[in-house]
Amino acid sequence: MSEKISHQRRRFLGIASMTIAATQLGRFGSANAQSSQTKPNETTTQPGTVHTNTTAIRPFRINMPQEALVDLRQRIAATRWPDKETVADQSQGVQLVTIQKLARYWATDYDWRKAEAKLNTLPHFITEIDGLDIHFIHVRSRHENALPLIVTHGWPGSIIEQLKIIDPLTNPTAHGASASDSMW
Repeated sequence: MSEKISHQRRRFLGIASMTIAATQLGRFGSANAQSSQTKPNETTTQPGTVHTNTTAIRPFRINMPQEALVDLRQRIAATRWPDKETVADQSQGVQLVTIQKLARYWATDYDWRKAEAKLNTLPHFITEIDGLDIHFIHVRSRHENALPLIVTHGWPGSIIEQLKIIDPLTNPTAHGASASDSMW
């Protein structure tokens, strides 16, 4: 019984993922098919007018300019701090000493280049959906019949929070699970 439910669930999720992918590919295909005389990342809407096709899936690499990191550290160091809270607990919010310690860490100790290098070991892409650039990481499982899975986060979350789940989901056998548990 459990195996039948698992199979039905996997089939449903697979079809749902394929439907989403087909819908997106259909959008990409129709945008790319507008003109046979345009370059792969260009479309035309009126004769003589060329626009970049932003719905194409484009590879992306994280590369923060050094000037931006220096600027961030300078702005953190220049923070004008409020007076210390009037209570000894967190009833008025995060305590000043805690937030100052966090700011010091970001200004002096955090190694962005190390985080950037770790992120860049994964395949990143960008596409536009409804006028908004969407960044995504696409990692496929090495296991056959892996269940498609989309993991998202919201504000103020970060992809960094999701990194720890990628390998266990795409390579479950390396983490003590079976190949049938794999996702991609």
